[in-house]
Amino acid sequence: MVRTRYAPDRGLQARMGLTMFVLGLVFVAFVTALVFVLLATKAVSSGGIIFFAVLLGAGLTFGSLFWSDKVALRTSGAREVTPAEAPQLHGIVDRLCALANMPKPRVAIARTSMPNAFATGRNSKNAVLVVTTGLMDRLDDKELEGVLSHELSHVAHKDVVVMTIASFVGILAGLLVRFAFYGELFGGGGRGRGGGNNNNGGALPILLIVMAVGIVTYAISFLLIRLLSRYRELAADRAGAMLTGQPSALASALTKVSGAMARIPTKDLRDAQPLNAFYFAPALRADTTSLATIFSTHPSLERRLQQLSEISAQLGKQ
Repeated sequence: MVRTRYAPDRGLQARMGLTMFVLGLVFVAFVTALVFVLLATKAVSSGGIIFFAVLLGAGLTFGSLFWSDKVALRTSGAREVTPAEAPQLHGIVDRLCALANMPKPRVAIARTSMPNAFATGRNSKNAVLVVTTGLMDRLDDKELEGVLSHELSHVAHKDVVVMTIASFVGILAGLLVRFAFYGELFGGGGRGRGGGNNNNGGALPILLIVMAVGIVTYAISFLLIRLLSRYRELAADRAGAMLTGQPSALASALTKVSGAMARIPTKDLRDAQPLNAFYFAPALRADTTSLATIFSTHPSLERRLQQLSEISAQLGKQ
């Protein structure tokens, strides 16, 4: 793997590694619980449907990983642009890629007043960097450079791969809950215990157990993935600021974008929600006065500005 000049953040990397480890434990516990239910209820014949759910979940994860760039471009309505079409934007990306010693991704522009940007793709060769016209209209070159440096760090650190793999546990749990709810996943369990005429009585307890295990697993993995997402945004802020040496420009961009987002109609923000986790700043306004913050894909603006202030102080001492 080609090493870039993006500065690593050991503290955030350790926390992200721990979160991934806990997600792995959740997955092991989930599989163990399903096997236990199968064996305890003698519903081994239903294992084939579980295998199908695993295959389907793996297929969805695979598709999300390998076609994320195409899906994101289509969802955002962005169009790839050449250096001749967007010389200023390409010039900034060229400088940052040279500074970071990384391949240049494809560059696209989404024509929307919402000021935002995102990068996606499983690696540098397949990556695409998308910038909205609303962002380019509102930021000066230094601020835009800070935002793009943040987004390119996601590509350099393969964040899309990390988040997609981490999401597999939740996808699998969600599929099994749906199968159990709509198709009586373990309907054969009743036949194994009470003969051919007592199917419903035997299947219902198994159905409830599977749904409970799946719901608990999905809830835990969902919260861990959101925590991991917030970590990666902080890591990208830090890496981007350290690369450019201009944390104040990134802080200014964050402040401008967050203020402008608050003036965008809620309907337009909801239309952008499918890409919320990818965006530089969340499309939907975060509720910072309640437990809703633990469900957020991004850290609060205050937390991000605090970190950038700390980086400014750190760079000032060097």
